[in-house]
Amino acid sequence: QVQLVESGGGLVQAGGSLRLSCAASGSSISIHSMAWYRQAPGLQREWVASSTSGGSTNYADSVKGRFTISRDNAKNMVYLQMGSLKPEDTAVYYCYASRGMRTAWGQGTQVTVSS
Repeated sequence: QVQLVESGGGLVQAGGSLRLSCAASGSSISIHSMAWYRQAPGLQREWVASSTSGGSTNYADSVKGRFTISRDNAKNMVYLQMGSLKPEDTAVYYCYASRGMRTAWGQGTQVTVSS
């Protein structure tokens, strides 16, 4: 079972950038689909971006063109590069791994964008 630990969150001004990292252990991410989700206060958790084991990526419309998901299978790391940040991007960001019926979540990292 893969375990995930996120890092890289923090406070940033609107228009700024942050890079989130997700360190995986226990299993190789090369055989997993990986994704980032986020949850703002009072709202449901929402999907942000995903990266399949085959290398394709997809993004929510709200972040398309501003965020980039990437993976380094050799390091067992997944990243979310976030640019042109907006106050509405403020949320706890979670790393997610899936392989068949098996899924795993990280503990989350807070991102706060000030206006």
